[in-house]
Amino acid sequence: MPASPAGNRRATFADPALSCAACGLWPVSIPMSFEDEADDRAFKRLSAQEANRLRGELTMVSPWRVVLVQFVAGVLCVVLAWIWSGQSSVVWSALYGALATVLPSALMARGMTRRVSSAVSAAAGFMFWEMLKIGVAIAMLVIAARVVPDLSWPALLLTMVVCIKVNWFALLWRGR
Repeated sequence: MPASPAGNRRATFADPALSCAACGLWPVSIPMSFEDEADDRAFKRLSAQEANRLRGELTMVSPWRVVLVQFVAGVLCVVLAWIWSGQSSVVWSALYGALATVLPSALMARGMTRRVSSAVSAAAGFMFWEMLKIGVAIAMLVIAARVVPDLSWPALLLTMVVCIKVNWFALLWRGR
């Protein structure tokens, strides 16, 4: 492959299987350089006042608020399952699906709201509590058929999906 004067290598594919002749991209030229472009922006250290002002501008969503909204969404799903089906097995399955989401999230919220001494311990704590959350949720799903008589998997999984998707609303709450 020929190298350009700047040292960036470019590959040209003349094989029609590797290009799109119909789109006008034949032959294709792909840059082969993985060097980072220089960032000319100067780094400015914030003063204590500027940092406090920035913290005040950034809105944080409490993980407990997300857990509460997950709980409310789960209760709504249970009520809808009762209205829609009228079967106790579907209602219990939806309730268990809500619990299989809310309880692990509450565990993680508990772990993430503890004070940490450094950024490294915060990152390690996040990984630990996230893995614990996933493990508890999986364990609850594994024992679901033994715990809930006449388990309705669609009701359980649908309620879990609804409760999990509530987390995405946290992004909307930050804008307020």
